[in-house]
Amino acid sequence: MQPKNVSPQRENNLKITETNFTVMMEFVLLGFSDIPKFHWLLFGIFLVIYMIILLGNGIIILITRVDSILQTPMYFFLSNFSFLEICYVSVTIPRMLMDLWTQKGNISFFACATQMCFFLILGGTECFLLALMAYDRYVAICNPLHYPLVMNHKVCVQLVVASWIKGVPGGIGHTCQIFSLPFCGSNQINHFFCDIPPLLKLACGDIFVNEMFIYIFAVLFVTVPFMLILRSYSRIISTILKLPSSTGQTKAFSICSSHLIVVVLFYGSATLTYLKPKSNQYEGTDKLLSLFYTILTPMFNPLIYSLRNKDVRKALRKFLGKLSAL
Repeated sequence: MQPKNVSPQRENNLKITETNFTVMMEFVLLGFSDIPKFHWLLFGIFLVIYMIILLGNGIIILITRVDSILQTPMYFFLSNFSFLEICYVSVTIPRMLMDLWTQKGNISFFACATQMCFFLILGGTECFLLALMAYDRYVAICNPLHYPLVMNHKVCVQLVVASWIKGVPGGIGHTCQIFSLPFCGSNQINHFFCDIPPLLKLACGDIFVNEMFIYIFAVLFVTVPFMLILRSYSRIISTILKLPSSTGQTKAFSICSSHLIVVVLFYGSATLTYLKPKSNQYEGTDKLLSLFYTILTPMFNPLIYSLRNKDVRKALRKFLGKLSAL
């Protein structure tokens, strides 16, 4: 009910305050609004990709649990990595599909913060898991006699749990810092999910501290695991080159190459997105890079690990044979 004796000026101020409050409580994900004619095509493509990711990674999880050949630390890490990929894409793709279906991108302040938080936690966990997988290969190739002792099941479980836990404080802390900023301008996020760079563009005031925090986060959760991966593979390559048999060298390189491809795809696209200089000129490129490490890389992972790994191919054929016999 409108209060009596309210001046027009006061009424306008109330409306402005209400508008600002709405902006603070809600964002609009623009997504692919610049190409409206292709919304349904994009919906179909991303839905198929999502189903491929769920099916491909789900099969890897299943065969690594049921096949006795794959009951090793390497495949234990791979099954956890596949589960992580399912969680990772489920943070962004379902929301993007809903926005394409409804052609609305409205997302509440809390939902946006929640999406970013889980995205950062799972992204940090992926960096640590990739480093663990590299360390596992290092021990297997460089110290094969100590491998069963060093990488026993208890140690593997502890390492995986630590990887999941380590991503939590960074993701929560970073999200709290970003969403404590004042957003007093436009509420339109030129992206298909709530990511750090496009949100920082909407913040008003000095964001220097936040930008520094991004670089610190990148060093701790991206650069350090990446350096561990490089160190592991430098030792691995050095050991492989010393093998007397060319067959042994080929087999060792084949085992490691799948993991290296995944590392390059994930780290390459993520690094270009978060550590490149800010610019409003290449926002379309930012979306493309984000699509690469949030959607395309998880889709390629099952294909990379299954097509380039003889044990996985053999287990998959056995599993499909059992299914066809039912």
